[in-house]
Amino acid sequence: MNIVIDSLYKTFGSTTALENINLQFQGGEFVTVLGSSGCGKTTLLHLLAGLTTPSRGAVYIDGEVKSRPGADRVVVFQQAGLYPWLNVRDNIEFGLELQGMPREQRRRESSEILRIIGLEGFARHKPYELSGGMQQRVAIARALVMKPKVLLMDEPFGALDAQTRASMQSFLTSLWEKLQCTIVFITHDVDEAIFLGTRLVVLSARPGRVALDVPIELERPRTPETTFEPRFLELKKQAMGILAH
Repeated sequence: MNIVIDSLYKTFGSTTALENINLQFQGGEFVTVLGSSGCGKTTLLHLLAGLTTPSRGAVYIDGEVKSRPGADRVVVFQQAGLYPWLNVRDNIEFGLELQGMPREQRRRESSEILRIIGLEGFARHKPYELSGGMQQRVAIARALVMKPKVLLMDEPFGALDAQTRASMQSFLTSLWEKLQCTIVFITHDVDEAIFLGTRLVVLSARPGRVALDVPIELERPRTPETTFEPRFLELKKQAMGILAH
């Protein structure tokens, strides 16, 4: 799987949100996109998802232009967005049901993803009976059960407290290591971006341009001690320098 973002511009009226974005991602990468508020990082995610169209340029996946939403790309937002009247299993199966998948097959798929995310015992719980972190696990499971080529994540841990956020970062890292899916993860948190990703993209202030695009060469599994490694601190210094301007 190959994603190419070619000379992408996006304007809203007289405001240019993104300017001349050129990136290429390979299958299985965990790309973290870092930037300050208003730099266009969420706009970039929406362009990748097909939720908005570029003013100029294009997004290609495996050589095909993508300008509309599709099942090959699924988005996880900051709020879990679960349906409160459905239990955990039915929330996870919702997209599969819309696709017309038979009930027995849906149950197999949801049971497997519940096992992977460690919530087998909560299949019949309603969202309000879960913690914030557990709700986000279900939202991620609902996305992954669709088997997308790309999982797009828009600051999915931004509304969580610090302890839950750290736990979810470890959970997502472990999940990605098991599944090796392609992830594009938007964040404004420098430590989070470096801790999670295999690759770091930093956008400049608006209009957003690619100011830094580097591999994150840190060993896995990553632990809290990773944040004290020289390479981590070097990347953090580079990113902070860009964000300060």
